[in-house]
Amino acid sequence: MSVNLLLVDDEVVDLEWLRRRVLESGLNVRVAGTAHSGFQALKLMEYEPIDLILSDIRMPIMTGTEFARKAKTIHPKVKIVFISGHEDFGYAKEAIEINASGYLLKPVEDQELFRILTEQVAKIEQELEQDRSFTETLSLVNEELLLRWFEERTSAPATSHVSSVLAHYLEKGTSVALVEIDDLEWKMRNLPPEEQRAETRKITRTIKTFASDIRLGTVIEGQGNRFAILAAVPESRFNSLLKELVEHVNRSTSRTVTIGVGRYASNETELHESFRQALAALGAKWLLGKNRIIQGAIDAHPQNTPGKCMEEKVNRMLEAILDYDLVTIDDCLMELLQQDVTLTGKEGVYALIIRMTSKLHADLQQRKENLYELLEWESRQPDVLFQFETVHDILSWLRRGFFELSEMLYIKGQRQMRKLIEEIMRYVENNLEKKITLKEVAAHLDFTANYLGQLFKEETGTHFSDYLIGLKTDRVCELLKDPTKKIYEIADQMGYKNIIYFNRKFKQAMGMTPGEYRKKHKI
Repeated sequence: MSVNLLLVDDEVVDLEWLRRRVLESGLNVRVAGTAHSGFQALKLMEYEPIDLILSDIRMPIMTGTEFARKAKTIHPKVKIVFISGHEDFGYAKEAIEINASGYLLKPVEDQELFRILTEQVAKIEQELEQDRSFTETLSLVNEELLLRWFEERTSAPATSHVSSVLAHYLEKGTSVALVEIDDLEWKMRNLPPEEQRAETRKITRTIKTFASDIRLGTVIEGQGNRFAILAAVPESRFNSLLKELVEHVNRSTSRTVTIGVGRYASNETELHESFRQALAALGAKWLLGKNRIIQGAIDAHPQNTPGKCMEEKVNRMLEAILDYDLVTIDDCLMELLQQDVTLTGKEGVYALIIRMTSKLHADLQQRKENLYELLEWESRQPDVLFQFETVHDILSWLRRGFFELSEMLYIKGQRQMRKLIEEIMRYVENNLEKKITLKEVAAHLDFTANYLGQLFKEETGTHFSDYLIGLKTDRVCELLKDPTKKIYEIADQMGYKNIIYFNRKFKQAMGMTPGEYRKKHKI
């Protein structure tokens, strides 16, 4: 691992000279950045892990020593070497006070620059090796003990062994972050076990390698799809690096991670609480979404009981499903799962969904339908419901399921209505020569006359009475074409007992009497 070097000088020529000399040194040094002012250098340090700084001590607005003090607050272990002229001895005294690692006089000679670089790089490499050895020792010996201590419900005093491990982190302040791989179980449930293990190992390597490369802190593997990270950098730097970790996993694997972060701690009690805060924050993924960082202690499960307003929304949504009103279905789901129920946590959402589906099932049973058969759910509480990690996942799943259900019911209803219309038409055709009324047809098919009449008009665009008159008229016209049949015989055959009424109805339909019809057609 290279030593990261930052060069700071307000003189462009001097800055470029330094950069070239460092690159020609042959040392294990990476120029992580160059800056023309202390402000620019501090900004860069928020995004790059810096081990060593070469800085001019006399710069406008923010002097080198002022910059150094601020740099030390970002990274207490950073080593700083100042560069100045002979006349800047007053600055040199300040450099001594802030424990500078070295001092170079202008004009800087190559030999002196290489000497101090070699000396500082050796010290930094030794410290990095010590940190690496400490991390390896922790991973081999103490991870399980540390996790057990964190997972205790109360902040009991740590054992002397755990305390010695924590002292390394608490010396400069640290925090706990919990990393969770999103959707790992249910999205891989159909993969063979070996492929599942290979996928998990790949993501684990990605997290550990990247965390090591950016010097984020110590990564401790927990159970299943979680990792704990003990921060090895200041708070502002820790948060920005965690964001980089989230983006890196998303970019380099087929998965995403969500991270819950606790507050920074300076003692064991605070650190134990930091773990609880990270755990609570990660639990809020259910409400806030995944593939992100969630800060601080968030109560993901406050007590709140859905009231009458929710019941009304459920009823409105169920009506929308039966009416094939997809817009209203979506509106109701959004209101239910993003406004009312989000305050009740997973248990409240599960209870709501079971209540919704139970009520819908009961409503459908009255229509001789079965919700669970239509949606092909294996039980009244499908296993998939409990595998979702966020309320947004459940919202998408419900939207898809209810849209599909509404469409199936609509198509099925259309077929049933078409079949009913065909039965009405068939009955009328078979009984056309009798006196038929809508009430009689409705009674035969076990419906009310009003419902049947309204349905017939909606499906055919024609009133039942107009349809019946049209059919009877067509039949009368066919009979009139037979010259052997008398008009009164035809009227009697078609169920008309009054010949005058028969003539009037025929004229209303055809614009002429039956006799005029025969004359016109020369029958």
